[in-house]
Amino acid sequence: MSLPPWRSPLSRALHRNRSLPNSRYVQLATINAQQRPCNRTIVFRGFCEPNSQLQFVTDVRSSKVAQIAQNPWAEACWYFSKTREQFRITGQLQLITESSPDLQPVRRQAWHNLSNSGREQFAWPLPAAPREQDAQAFEVAALDSDQPLANFGLLLLNPIAVDHLELRGTPQNRWQYLWEGQWSMTAVNP
Repeated sequence: MSLPPWRSPLSRALHRNRSLPNSRYVQLATINAQQRPCNRTIVFRGFCEPNSQLQFVTDVRSSKVAQIAQNPWAEACWYFSKTREQFRITGQLQLITESSPDLQPVRRQAWHNLSNSGREQFAWPLPAAPREQDAQAFEVAALDSDQPLANFGLLLLNPIAVDHLELRGTPQNRWQYLWEGQWSMTAVNP
């Protein structure tokens, strides 16, 4: 299977901005039960092949998980400051948990790839609950790097539309990619 046409520009932007720690941070917007947008910063963890899905990790106890169950549509927005590029990626989210029959090897690999401190966060108390005064609630024993905790979820964004804007130059350049059984690419006005 060939790569979607948006994948090379995104991979190139990731490569050219790799010296900046924030180049892997993406804004992800979902819709809550009141039909209002909810936006948060998450960390890009690579592509899931062969479909070029974007990988993120999440605590299955977080509010975004209930939002995704109710409405899987989301949009990610990525800004690369060094190259002055923006990617808006629209698609449906798929959550892979310990009870998901498919993609367990990919979930385990994502868990394994996390740092020890990254894995420990999944053993912390319930996200967004009132903070406990006991600091020991955040002290976690060593975790097995090959066995994900039950709270660990792999989140996949399956793109159907990508809007790529280059903010350098006059005029600036912008392309829109759309999936309708196959990918199309259109150069549009910025």
